Amino acid sequence: MRINLYEEISREGEGMKTQFAKKTDTEHKWYVVDARDAILGRLAVKIAVHLRGKNKAVFTPNVDTGDFVVVVNAEKVKVTGKKLDDKIYYHHSGYPGGIKAKPLKERLAKEPDKVITDAVWGMLPKNRLGRAMLKKLKVYRGNEHPHMAQKPEILQYKEF
Repeated sequence: MRINLYEEISREGEGMKTQFAKKTDTEHKWYVVDARDAILGRLAVKIAVHLRGKNKAVFTPNVDTGDFVVVVNAEKVKVTGKKLDDKIYYHHSGYPGGIKAKPLKERLAKEPDKVITDAVWGMLPKNRLGRAMLKKLKVYRGNEHPHMAQKPEILQYKEF
């Protein structure tokens, strides 16, 4: 006796249904992450996962299902190896000879919030949706942030 697998699998009304998230159905939570003694790249991966919503069962690639993430103590983030001296950030003014270079050590001293933001941006999609996800990232120096009204949950770096 031969069994037609296609008929067995595709019987109407049986089986699991894939659910796709809609923009109106998504709920965005708020989380606080303390960057003290966290390794920059590993922290950025975890933040990017929460911003995209890949930690949720309703993740849909074309819908912003992610949460808001507030990062505090950005100036106390760590890097491994010799990256502090060797890693250089470049940008160009658009004019001839307008290339600028800044080592990570100098950039961490002056603008640690942008270092974390750039690391997370490198892990998000480079399109409209990625830019919308990046707007949900709030990075602050020090322990204080102005988002206490949203009642953010605390995420431990080692846990998530």
